[in-house]
Amino acid sequence: MSSVRGIVKDIIIVAVCVTVIWIGLTTYFGAQNPFYVVSSGSMYPELSMYDIIVISGHMAFEDVKIGDIIVFDRPKDHDKVIVHRVVAVVDDEPRTLRTKGDNNQRSMVGTDYPITMEEYIGTVVYVIPQVGFITKILQPPINYIIVAVIIGIMIIRQISKNKKKALAEQVKTELEINDYDRSRSNEKIDQLPKDTEYGESKDFTTQEKKPTEKLDEENTKSEGVPEFFLDKEKDSEEKK
Repeated sequence: MSSVRGIVKDIIIVAVCVTVIWIGLTTYFGAQNPFYVVSSGSMYPELSMYDIIVISGHMAFEDVKIGDIIVFDRPKDHDKVIVHRVVAVVDDEPRTLRTKGDNNQRSMVGTDYPITMEEYIGTVVYVIPQVGFITKILQPPINYIIVAVIIGIMIIRQISKNKKKALAEQVKTELEINDYDRSRSNEKIDQLPKDTEYGESKDFTTQEKKPTEKLDEENTKSEGVPEFFLDKEKDSEEKK
């Protein structure tokens, strides 16, 4: 259950990050979709197939001039996005432009003109060469396979993370048990010398005390005999 929660959490984090980045890019470039992939050779050699173009919607339609490369909806039925170069200003009221592909012979009615503010999307500001082929690779079923692989990697990563966490907790518990047993053993070892020393010191005191007591008793016995008899005994011993 924790693995599922972890995977869901990772997916949410990725989704939030992608959303935040996308909102930031659309705000910065001023267009709902600032990135387009060139899908034809009509602008070759300026733009090649699978180049990615970055457009800016901050440039007002009134400020677009001849020579600019713009992105617009096809005026015929708005069913296709086209990127062509502005070649003429047809009318000022309302402002109307005519475009043409650099690799085309002429402008085509319904495709290249009339371009009004209604068809205008943005002006090309950056070109990233040949990166757009990735979108070709990501077409079904390759994109589904890649998504499945990414989810599989996330699942394996989460399971591995949980196993490492469980193993770390087990090792920690074993170390705590070993430390506890070792400390108990050290306590027992520390107690033995103290008892032995205490016993030895006690015996030594007793042994030292006995001779002292004997001397005290002899001195006590000598103190009870009068000096006269002691002198007599001394003289008799000297005569002998």
